[in-house]
Amino acid sequence: MNVPGDLKYTKEHEWVRVEGDHAYVGITDFAQGELGDIVYVEIETEGQQIAKDDVFGTVEAVKTVSDLYMPLSGTIVEFNEALNDEPEKVNEDPYGEGWMIKIKIDDTSELEELLDAETYQNAITS
Repeated sequence: MNVPGDLKYTKEHEWVRVEGDHAYVGITDFAQGELGDIVYVEIETEGQQIAKDDVFGTVEAVKTVSDLYMPLSGTIVEFNEALNDEPEKVNEDPYGEGWMIKIKIDDTSELEELLDAETYQNAITS
């Protein structure tokens, strides 16, 4: 199971990569493995301010649809348009080309509530 040490994680299996006052968000390798083959990513909240823990979109796999939760309060400034044509990028490269949204962070203190790699790894293996 791939859990990069330089990212932050949520209990709902989203990852966060912070770059200044922005953050990239996607689902973890564990989450994509549990979902199976991803066939569609729906994000209709671009440009909207979303509160931490609120749903920002959905990911559809062959057998299920799962909600995506905001790891931090912020405004969605970009959706990874490549996922429209190639949603399988989430399965193939969840921490790279399979990123889902870029957000402008409202409150950086919320970062302290996210899990580090070791804590997340322990959560998914226990």
